[in-house]
Order: sequence, then C-alpha cells, then structure tokens
Amino acid sequence: MPVDQSLVGRVFPPTRPYAVTEEAVRTFVAATGDEYAGGPAPATFPIVLAFDAMNAFLAAEAIELHRIVHGEQRFAYERPIVPGDVLTATLTVSSLRQIAGNDIIGTTSEITDDSGALVCSTSATLVHRGAAS
Repeated sequence: MPVDQSLVGRVFPPTRPYAVTEEAVRTFVAATGDEYAGGPAPATFPIVLAFDAMNAFLAAEAIELHRIVHGEQRFAYERPIVPGDVLTATLTVSSLRQIAGNDIIGTTSEITDDSGALVCSTSATLVHRGAAS
C-alpha cells in the first residue's frame, strides 16, 4: 500500500535530548575503523540523531523498516557538533512520490541544541519498496 501523500509537510515530534559525550563520539569513530583524537564530532555524526528521528517517523506511520532502502543522505552545518552538546532532531516529510510501485520519501531533519539554535540539518531520500506481487 502506498504511503499517504498527506504526509508531505508533516512535522514529527523532536527526539529525546541526546547528550554528546566524548565516549559517544569515540565509539562512533571506532565503528568507522578510525580513532578519535578529540575535538568536534565527525561530519556524519548527526546520523545518530537523524536515524532516531527516522525510526520514530516509520513507527508512527507503521512503515516497516525492512522495506526501506536508504537512497541518499546530506548534511548542512551551522556549526560543528562537540562533546557537551545536548541535541534533538525534528523530522519533516519534505516530499513523496511513487515510482514503479515504490514510494520515494524525502525527509529533512533539523538538529538543534538545548538553546533551540540550529546546529545541522540533514536530508535523506528513503525508498519504501512496494509489496511483492
């Protein structure tokens, strides 16, 4: 069943506050096969929050994760993310189209600090595979 077009423009509740710690950044960097030498988090670190926001969106709309193929991810920064930041992500469905029985879902997540200032925005393209015939 296709995803409902009325989702375009819908803003989902923000994620729970996420405290960025050196240990969290170190663990993230280690997962990429590198070592963390201190300083700002890597450019892809906001995926931690964006993924939480995406999972909440999928759960709220009863979209099965096993039908999702991640098509694209982009990050636009206002400032680096550093240990000590407390961040939340708010996801908006920015576009939706159907191609060959699949839903192409565009999302944008704004990642803000505990003062409400924008730190980073992310955009993702998700392909929701249609049911097998």
